[in-house]
Amino acid sequence: MNWQKSLKIKRNQPLKDKTTIKIGGPAQFFSAPKNSKELRELLIQADKNSIPVLVIGAGSNLLISDKGVKGLILKLSSAHFKKITLKGNTIEAGSGVMLASLIKFTLSKSLVGLEFLSGIPGTLGGALIMNAGCWGKNIGGLVKKIEVIDLKGNIKILNREEANFGYRKSGLEKYIILSAGIGLKKSSREIIRRKIKDYLFKKRATQDLTSYNAGCIFKNPKALSAGKLIDLCGLKGNKRGGAFISAKHANFILNKSNAKASDVLSLIKLARIKVKQKFGVNLEPEIKIWI
Repeated sequence: MNWQKSLKIKRNQPLKDKTTIKIGGPAQFFSAPKNSKELRELLIQADKNSIPVLVIGAGSNLLISDKGVKGLILKLSSAHFKKITLKGNTIEAGSGVMLASLIKFTLSKSLVGLEFLSGIPGTLGGALIMNAGCWGKNIGGLVKKIEVIDLKGNIKILNREEANFGYRKSGLEKYIILSAGIGLKKSSREIIRRKIKDYLFKKRATQDLTSYNAGCIFKNPKALSAGKLIDLCGLKGNKRGGAFISAKHANFILNKSNAKASDVLSLIKLARIKVKQKFGVNLEPEIKIWI
């Protein structure tokens, strides 16, 4: 189609290396728009042609089918979507900004509040969609406004309440996030550096970062730890193909040897069955699964 050529849409684009677990087949269509105008045109044309649209950020918390994904996959990785500006104590940042870059910016401006996200290999957009967090904190609590575009190309501004943030979820999944305003507080750089260091230490001490992974596989059930429940079922170290349940943190599945999505899905199924049988608890996936 002419619009696909004019908007530089690629066919059968490999996605494996665009995820942190390094698993997945190709995208039927793929594009990395330069700006919001180009993004809007892509969405309008996809809607006209009944082509489903998905967005990939840093590819963390994501498992893609070995067969690939039908539809148009968008990646907001251009400089336009990575801008960061400051108005008072509010950071305004594009959805494509990596969390590590965002935290580095807050440190340079002596603003405290985002340190708990240290070490998470995601983008701001992805973090907002799933209301990312740890250690009892989440990003939704800091949001002041979010600029979004729907799948028909309509842009709107949402406030925190309209985003409907919950535990590892939000009401933003029907939109594509363009940017967000995040309210922080002034502090000393020494204090912020110490907080970043402490969070990184806790992450390295408790999570298995030795192999490719997609982060925590399951949400923690209320007042419980998904990793602990899986551990108590004796599943640490279980293997399917090239995928292993981590021996350090049972809520991590590692790609140690060219694992397939089917290998990971088999371990996910095993963990859910065993935890249900032993504890009567239904584990809910935290990762997104594109099948």
